[in-house]
Amino acid sequence: MTANLLTLNSSKTEFLLIGLKQQLSKLHDSSLTTTHSARNLGFIFDEHLTFSDKISALSKSCYYHICELRCIHPYLDFKTASTIATSIVHSKLDYCNSLYHNLPNYQLNWLQQIQNSLARAIVKAPKSSHITPILRSLHWLKVNERIEYKLLSLTYKVLTSSQPSYLNNLISVQSPRSTRSSSVVTLSRPPTISSLKITDRSFRYASLRLWNQLPDSFRRPRQSCLDSPPHALVSSSLLSSPLSSSITPSFFHSRLKTYLFNKSFPP
Repeated sequence: MTANLLTLNSSKTEFLLIGLKQQLSKLHDSSLTTTHSARNLGFIFDEHLTFSDKISALSKSCYYHICELRCIHPYLDFKTASTIATSIVHSKLDYCNSLYHNLPNYQLNWLQQIQNSLARAIVKAPKSSHITPILRSLHWLKVNERIEYKLLSLTYKVLTSSQPSYLNNLISVQSPRSTRSSSVVTLSRPPTISSLKITDRSFRYASLRLWNQLPDSFRRPRQSCLDSPPHALVSSSLLSSPLSSSITPSFFHSRLKTYLFNKSFPP
């Protein structure tokens, strides 16, 4: 700020320290005035990354819009109501939802209840109606699978384009060996393993676990796809990708959604 001749406006500045309770308890500097949560790019972060404040604010906002949707629903056709629900409420649930990965079940259930309420509002079902058939009829992934979809989509983007660089630096492809996993693209474990539970929520570990759990057909390397059905258009970024050049982004995401849909609603 000094280099750019800027002055700090304390009334518009929030200072947030993020860490474990044991770490934050060691700080006794009275000159630091910190906040327990702060908004960054529209997402509320708290000092322990529990995201409780974010989920509370999200719940309040979503239920407000769901209530408004129920009020005007008699004047809407199904397609219009579904479009409004997706653009206004689902977009809020999906925004930065990769950060919700591996949160406690009670928090994920809270988010799922929001989606359930939205689905019932669209089809004009009573609150006591069974939600699984409704979600299946709408072809919606459940909240947990939507989170996995976001993480796997990001991982696929990194593997095919090496972008964004700050995520590309967090993952690496396992070198081919004479093992069962050498026939597919597998992510290698980080050189250091943390014992902290919160570490499992980071992109480095979540992408590794979710990607390596995908069926082999999603992770075919380029050299093993000679028999795959050809596609007319292949982006230039895929040419330098370790993945098969026949697996285009649209093809990958379509199959990924089908895979996760079957996971949400087992046959």
